[in-house]
Amino acid sequence: MAEPEPELLTVDQLAARTGTSVRTIRYYAGRGLLPPPRLRGRTGLYGPDHIARLMLVAELSALGFTLTAIEKHLERLPPSAGPEELALQLALLTPWAPEPFDEVDRAGLEERAGRALDEDTLERLVAYGVVERAGTERYRVQGQVALAAAIGSSDVELSAEFWRRSRAVIERHTNALAEDLMAVFQEDILQPYRDAGRPAEQRGRLAAALVGLKPITVQGVATAFGRAVNRTIRERAEMSREPA
Repeated sequence: MAEPEPELLTVDQLAARTGTSVRTIRYYAGRGLLPPPRLRGRTGLYGPDHIARLMLVAELSALGFTLTAIEKHLERLPPSAGPEELALQLALLTPWAPEPFDEVDRAGLEERAGRALDEDTLERLVAYGVVERAGTERYRVQGQVALAAAIGSSDVELSAEFWRRSRAVIERHTNALAEDLMAVFQEDILQPYRDAGRPAEQRGRLAAALVGLKPITVQGVATAFGRAVNRTIRERAEMSREPA
């Protein structure tokens, strides 16, 4: 039995369906975030893939991704990526997205921090990565959970340079860790799902697995890192006791 033709929408209908303005849709299309519409005469028609891409762009924007970052992400997707593939991309990204950044002035930043911030503390927060300078007395600040953790860490009398160097080390190794973990996830979960033809009955299970993957992975990394630090401290202490 042939599959029914997908519903096609005019740009006005697409805007109403997705809650996006016609102007924004045309702007996204001009930047290459949406594929060209199908033409029926002089009328452009949009299908499920356009709806899915608009949903993905909207969700990524809400998570704090800039349009440039969204463009780079979509460039890595094949042009033939359909609604299911785009929905899968959204499910993959959402659980891992950090708290978004908001732009505030100095008073707003201090209100969120719950205290006055001297220049040294502010510099440490910038080095820590939860605050970014956005102009004269303007700042982009990450969500309250990340900011609270950084405020607590900033009270330890360690220099901004220490935090910058530490952050660089962490990012270097976590980038490699993310690549390896995604390769395992791709081979053991995503590829079998795709090979099976993306069965509808497995989509909910896959989404649930993605949501549960983050806390398990974070806990595993924290546990392994703690063991590695303890082992390193023990080994260095033993080396310092060895006779010269």
